[in-house]
Parts: sequence; C-alpha cells; structure tokens
Amino acid sequence: MNCDPSDTAVVFIDPQNDVLSPKGKNWGAVGASVTENRTVENMLRIFKAAKAAKVNVFISPHYFFPTDHAWKFNGPLEADEFATGTFAREGALDLQGFEGSGADWLAEFKPYIDDGQTIVVSPHKVFGPQTNDLVLQLRKRHMSKVVLGGMLANMCVEAHLRDLLEQGFEVSVVADATAGPRHPVWGDGYKAAMINYAFLAHAVVSTDDVIAAMT
Repeated sequence: MNCDPSDTAVVFIDPQNDVLSPKGKNWGAVGASVTENRTVENMLRIFKAAKAAKVNVFISPHYFFPTDHAWKFNGPLEADEFATGTFAREGALDLQGFEGSGADWLAEFKPYIDDGQTIVVSPHKVFGPQTNDLVLQLRKRHMSKVVLGGMLANMCVEAHLRDLLEQGFEVSVVADATAGPRHPVWGDGYKAAMINYAFLAHAVVSTDDVIAAMT
C-alpha cells in the first residue's frame, strides 16, 4: 500500500452507535462480528494513524429523517431500519435528540470526526454513495485512492466499494475495520462480503497494513 496524503483518503461508512455500540439497535445482529474483528479498535487505530499522517478522512453517514417515512416501498433491511428507528434523526436541519442517539458517532470516534478537519458528507439513504456527495468531495480534493472501512460489510461498505470502483477510484478495503450481520436464514454477511471484496477491490488489507503504509 501507498498512502500518500496528496491522493489517498480514508473513507469510513456509518461509524455510528446503532451498528457499533452494544447499546445500538443492531447489536444483536452485528455484535459478534464487531467483537471478533475488533472493528471499533481497528477503526480507532486508523483514525489516529490517518490524523498523524495528515491523510484526509471522510465519513459517509446513514441518516433517516421523518420525511423519509413517506417512502412508498422498501426492501427488507430498509423496512427493518424504519421499524426499529435505526439511524433516526429529528430532521435534516435539527440536532434535537442527536447527541448520544443511535444516529450519533460512536463516542470513541468523536475527537477525530469533530476535529474540524474530517469531511462529513451528506447522508446516503439506502446503501451506496449514489445519493450523497462523497464522490464530489473526493474529486474536489483530487483523491484517487480510497482506504475503505466501516459498517455494514455486505451492505453499505460493499455498495460504496462497487460505486467507487465504477467512478474510477482505486479502493482497498480493510477487512478487520468492518463487520457484518449474521442472520439465521440469510447467513453471515461478513463472510459474503469478504468473498466479494476479493473479487472486486484492488486490495483487501488489514489495519496493520494500513498503519504501516501511513508511518
């Protein structure tokens, strides 16, 4: 890996309580994978290394506003998110009830996300960045390489990977800085994602690989 600050960005998807905290609404589905991969610890290590190396960090969050409940059709995961209030916000311009909510950043990440340097893009609404300004923000900074991690491995992270590849970016996915859900019928989302990453990404790397490339 070559993490040159002039052309390389760290992109973390959904570093939020509902998918990374034991108190989050989705911990029952993702907790085992997050724990086994040490996802939170590894994302934190990458935050620290990126800041020290002056590598740009981008956050692509997942938010639902009350007006989104007027959607006329949803897939099974979207329907479940609405039913449980996952990533729920009071409104696009309203931070009432945000602090400490499931939509808020994991507390460990806040010093790095709220430092005035991290680029928080507009929210994606289903899985991929087609509905937010991530690509625009990357292009405007001449970023051509992406180090990708966050949640969920087989949903939003894979959707971001696929679109970034189609947009011409070189993408490395950090295997131990993500995690996936386990479903009694659908299977292990993390394992499914790892197979697809191997076929799709320019590289599948570890947190140790990323930190070595930044130091």
